[in-house]
Amino acid sequence: MKKFALVTGASGAIGRAISMKLASKGYSLYLHYNKNDKGIEELVCQIQHFGGEYIPIKANLATKNGYLDVAANIFSIDAIVHNAGHAHYGLLEDLEESEADELIQVHLMSPMMLTKKLIPKLRQKERGGIVLVSSIWGQTGASYEVAYSAVKGAQIAFAKALSKELASSGIRVNAVAPGAIHTPMVEDFSQEEIEAITADIPTGRLGQAEEVADSVEFLLSDKSSYINGQVLAVNGGWLT
Repeated sequence: MKKFALVTGASGAIGRAISMKLASKGYSLYLHYNKNDKGIEELVCQIQHFGGEYIPIKANLATKNGYLDVAANIFSIDAIVHNAGHAHYGLLEDLEESEADELIQVHLMSPMMLTKKLIPKLRQKERGGIVLVSSIWGQTGASYEVAYSAVKGAQIAFAKALSKELASSGIRVNAVAPGAIHTPMVEDFSQEEIEAITADIPTGRLGQAEEVADSVEFLLSDKSSYINGQVLAVNGGWLT
């Protein structure tokens, strides 16, 4: 019987890596994206040889009812990976209310309400997994990223609380908290800034999207069957 996983933000660097890893492990996938039609088409072509069913779902999770467009296209489901989102840089005093609303919607409200909609389908399987892709800043906080840190911290609290609520249904809920990962998000940094960050990381390098994907796949697998309500830091030992 096919296993189906939903990956939100599947067209981004980490989302693509997660999708490829899960496809390689036999999952059929609902591939959520917002604007990157070409990226999602390329992803489907790349994973087609794994032999699963791969269903793109276009929806804007930064809007209030965007999650309904995703939920309406989900039928059988075994796992959910909440990966969609975006960073925000700047002083809190310069934050616009519309920017805060968007951050809260895409990182917290949409994952929470989408999960609410899909829990009955997960319960039908009497087992399942949910993983939220949070951030190191959700654990430690970052100046100039106060709002982003706040919503990422909220994701961690959501995962911990929901894990207790769903444990008796055989559904585990965990989070991963990536540190500095080599994705297009760091391309706006200068070489000097990247070198300064790298110097602070005990491992001595930025992480790779595939390393985050490996962690997500582990948390969805039977190898982590007694791990629930936890946050797996994928950060090379940075800021621990």
